[in-house]
Amino acid sequence: QVQLVESGGGLVQAGGSLRLSCAASGRTFSDYFMGWFRQAPGKEREFVARIRWSADISYYANFVKGRFTISRDNAKSTLYLQMNSLKPEDTAVYYCAVALDRRADPGMNANLWSYGGQGTQVTVSS
Repeated sequence: QVQLVESGGGLVQAGGSLRLSCAASGRTFSDYFMGWFRQAPGKEREFVARIRWSADISYYANFVKGRFTISRDNAKSTLYLQMNSLKPEDTAVYYCAVALDRRADPGMNANLWSYGGQGTQVTVSS
């Protein structure tokens, strides 16, 4: 069973930055795609970004391209999301996710990921 613990959320003004972290345990971190999803009140969970186990390939939702950067430190079993130029519409609970299958890309389908954490709240004021 994988454990994922997110941190780093908070309240920030529009245009500001935050860095989210996700500490993972219970699985060989370096064998799995990792990702970030978010869910705003009244909306479905949506894909934000994902990164390959080798950290050499990453993918982003169109609405965060050029503003967010996903990265990982396999030695520390930690995933990161650097968020710059934040907008009020980025307000949501952000979830760390791990692919269900080893060395497979689950894409943007939220049902093909495992979410072990409670998420971290990001609030962007205008």
